[in-house]
Amino acid sequence: MSEIGHFGVFLPSYIWAGDGPERARGIKAFARTVEDLGFDSLFITDHLLAARRFYSVSFLEPLVALAIAAGVTERVRLGTSILIMPLRNPVLLAKELATLQFLSEDRVILGAGVGWNDVEYEAVGVHKSERGKRTDEMLDILIPLLEGETVTYHGRYYSIDDVSIEPTASQRPDIWIGGGSQLADAKSPDLPRFVDSVKARVLRTEGWIPRPTCPPDDIARDWVELQAYYREHGRDPDDCVVAHENFLHLVLTDDRVKAREEQHRAFLRVMSAERGPRYLESVYLFGTPDEVIASLQARVDAGVEYFVLHTMTPDPAQLGDWVERIIPNVTFPATAGPVRRSAPALR
Repeated sequence: MSEIGHFGVFLPSYIWAGDGPERARGIKAFARTVEDLGFDSLFITDHLLAARRFYSVSFLEPLVALAIAAGVTERVRLGTSILIMPLRNPVLLAKELATLQFLSEDRVILGAGVGWNDVEYEAVGVHKSERGKRTDEMLDILIPLLEGETVTYHGRYYSIDDVSIEPTASQRPDIWIGGGSQLADAKSPDLPRFVDSVKARVLRTEGWIPRPTCPPDDIARDWVELQAYYREHGRDPDDCVVAHENFLHLVLTDDRVKAREEQHRAFLRVMSAERGPRYLESVYLFGTPDEVIASLQARVDAGVEYFVLHTMTPDPAQLGDWVERIIPNVTFPATAGPVRRSAPALR
């Protein structure tokens, strides 16, 4: 298979003040370009409120935006990375996902996680301390609902009786769980370790999304831990997709200084300066094309089999450069076939 099948692209769903209809048209054109170039998927990030601590932009609502992308594409898979689960009601979310799965003809991947931004939880009446338990209960409800079951459930946070949803697609969306270690930094909102509660969520789904702030050595360590966790619970770790998201602004120069100068300018149009240039270069894809290729290859060697990359500009011209200069030079193991370990078909 072509190496491009191991790559997806994030929709540029960030919005600057003053953006108007041209950005809406541009996002649709961007989605079509991703499909035309042969990428495997379109993903989208999720922030309910402007997360000014780490970003200088606001973001569109992800499921609505993916529905628009679904309407202008036919093949690419449509994913979230990650959808912040505890901000949502599980039955309403199941209905939205089932609808998108039905209308897109089974192209949905739910990349799910707990989030980090305190103000978003409080805005919907949730406390950050509840995020993990709420997410677990949501999965308890969401998975069987999406598999066509009638669900009765009484938990600490959610309680339903004899609920089922329609439409029913031929299979439920794949679910990939985000989380794990990240580069230790005093300004990071979470601990830099892979906790068992996240491993347990991965175990009940189809994949794992290491954090973008997790360097290759840490991804490799986390993957060893996760494989051991799978085996301890009687599961084959080969059943788990390892899908990593990261950020790339490609600069076509062999001048390391020039490449980084231009990349930092592009990054700061989307991100904040909170953690500084050294941190950004430690976790994201910086440097010349050869350096970017080496960074991606290090992550493949650590266990990543699928990438979803953020572009720091809504201009789809970047994507053509990725296809020509980067992707053909990243080598996946010969045994790494198409990443299509789908959720079970519905009964």
